[in-house]
Amino acid sequence: MDKAQNLGSVNISRLFMGSNFALIATSVTFAIIGAIMGPLKEIFVLTNAEVGWIGGAALWGFSITIFIFGPLCDVLGMKFLFRLAFLGHFVGVITMIFADGFTMLFIGALVLAMGNGLVEAAANPLIATLFPDNKTEMLNKFHVWFPGGIVIGGLISFGLDSIGISSYQIKLLVILLPTITYGILFLGQKFPATERLQSGVSGKDMIKSTLLRPLFWVLVIAMMMTASIELGPNRWIPAVLESAGIPGILVLVWINLLMAIMRYKAGPIVHKLSPTGILLSSAIVSGIGLFWLSYTDSLAMAITAGTVFALGVSYFWPTMLGVTSERIPKGGALALALVGGVGTIIVGLVTSPIMGSIADNHLHEKLPVKETTIVLEHIVDTFPEIKAQKGAKTAEDYDNAINAAQEILDSVNVNGTLPKYATANALRSAMAVDPNAEASKEAKKILGPAENYGGKISFRRVAPLSIVLAILFGIMYFRDRKRGGYKAELIE
Repeated sequence: MDKAQNLGSVNISRLFMGSNFALIATSVTFAIIGAIMGPLKEIFVLTNAEVGWIGGAALWGFSITIFIFGPLCDVLGMKFLFRLAFLGHFVGVITMIFADGFTMLFIGALVLAMGNGLVEAAANPLIATLFPDNKTEMLNKFHVWFPGGIVIGGLISFGLDSIGISSYQIKLLVILLPTITYGILFLGQKFPATERLQSGVSGKDMIKSTLLRPLFWVLVIAMMMTASIELGPNRWIPAVLESAGIPGILVLVWINLLMAIMRYKAGPIVHKLSPTGILLSSAIVSGIGLFWLSYTDSLAMAITAGTVFALGVSYFWPTMLGVTSERIPKGGALALALVGGVGTIIVGLVTSPIMGSIADNHLHEKLPVKETTIVLEHIVDTFPEIKAQKGAKTAEDYDNAINAAQEILDSVNVNGTLPKYATANALRSAMAVDPNAEASKEAKKILGPAENYGGKISFRRVAPLSIVLAILFGIMYFRDRKRGGYKAELIE
């Protein structure tokens, strides 16, 4: 099939615009889920690990969808995948809005993630097809709207909070705005065949060119680490910083605004440094920024460290996809789907839950036995009276909070120590039942610094991955230089 003829029959600018809005829907989802992590934890009395699983579902659901539908993109068509994405975004939002606990929140986040994954499975090969001679630059420009959408979603969330609208359900509805927009833009549009089909590469050759090339597996391993550094901490930044009184959503917005600007200006940088040179520089800078973020204790320091972190992770994702498409062109949608999918699945199933567990483990170190015991006693002493006065929640909610606090006190009397996990949950339970109660305010004063400490330790544990990446990308970069510079491979 003639490429020029195939592209001449489609509206390239409209398809690119629709893809941008589809990615905005995806990234607004990330921003909104990140912004409501704290409220969900308090309202539904979730542990950090459960919050990690909800955040993780938003990632590995993304990956499963890419793994299933990415390789089928050539057969099913990009238009069909975008239709499924539209459905996933709608159903996921509605499920989370009407959730009554962890299970429905988890399922809703998973369905939303599947919508996000379908966008990624369809859009990356679409961009590579629409711009076959400029893949890395245009994939960077397309991926402007991942951080760009996080900025939009983050500012809307912060704005709603500022005017007293704190409902997480209303924030979830924001996701539907770009969803409806990309649905309208794609309506009635003709989509091209993928680059692989245009070039006459068979399915067998696509599989061989992908799975039998050592470079592909190197890129897969690298993507696991780059995604862990970029997406893992991004999920936790608002919750971690807000527990210390720092407006974490604003730091997240600043980080992603810088990422969007950097990606939009990717062209000159790609040509000057080469894709592998960009990846090497990114590994070094992102490691410094993430390690610095783990020591922040003020807004100014968080913004500065966040700036360094943003400069480091800006080019990771799109440049990894660009290198995959340019170095393994016959791999087509399969190679792009596997590299993109493995990055998110490792974050969702491994990095995000592990970061949550690290936070839970280490926050316990900052819960002083004496002060925490006094707060728990205050909860047990005062909540029965608040319950009798018909507080905001049901009698059962107050009883659960009282019983949780009493169980911790009983354990302290027997063992002399606060039990892990259960202590933080007892404090969260009281805060969720009646955040305005004096005992709940005391619980927040104790738990906030501990949550902040645990979260920052989790950042510190992820940062060393950048050292491994610097070595790996350094080898690739200097190998390219030895061979006369970075060169994209062409399908002959």
